[in-house]
Amino acid sequence: MKPRIIGLTGGIGSGKTLVSKVFSTLQIPVFHADDEAKKLYDTDPDLLKGVVKLFGNEILFEGCLNKVRLAQIVFQNEELLMELNRLVHPAVGKSFKSWYERQNSPYVLREAAILIESGSYQDCDAIILVTADESLRIKRVMKRSGLTSEEVQKRIFKQWPDEKKRAHCDFEIHNDEKSLLIPQILSIHESIIKVSPRN
Repeated sequence: MKPRIIGLTGGIGSGKTLVSKVFSTLQIPVFHADDEAKKLYDTDPDLLKGVVKLFGNEILFEGCLNKVRLAQIVFQNEELLMELNRLVHPAVGKSFKSWYERQNSPYVLREAAILIESGSYQDCDAIILVTADESLRIKRVMKRSGLTSEEVQKRIFKQWPDEKKRAHCDFEIHNDEKSLLIPQILSIHESIIKVSPRN
């Protein structure tokens, strides 16, 4: 019996990482797609070659991908962001499949900021959406990244709004610092556990 695949998504600053850490304490394996993408830039020669072909050698610093510069470019150019995603998502998908085959649990979490936008959600048995007010999300991202409010808003604008994501989601976690987080997570965990694993 294979674990069910549960997608975990939410806009930048919604608190997906915090939520995934709570699931980890429940012994649920979590695949962090965005972190995996960053690793693959350094470990997958074909991916790096494709990125350099798209952006030119100036995207490199001492032979390695300059991820800060890359982010600055793609968040100002919708077309280049889409082209980059077309390179990255197949590589991350391949890595997920390899990771998934090694798991032995009732379900696993596939955590990604653009899980739905990228089409990756289609492999999931259910999807959890993490939400928070935009003003709170901006404050969180500014605190951790040093970006300005305007820069964070630009990144938020590149992602689907929660209203559009909800149509694809089965559960929602309000991470607004008002609703208690752990009871919401435990309730969802129990609901998922009750359903049989994949055949």
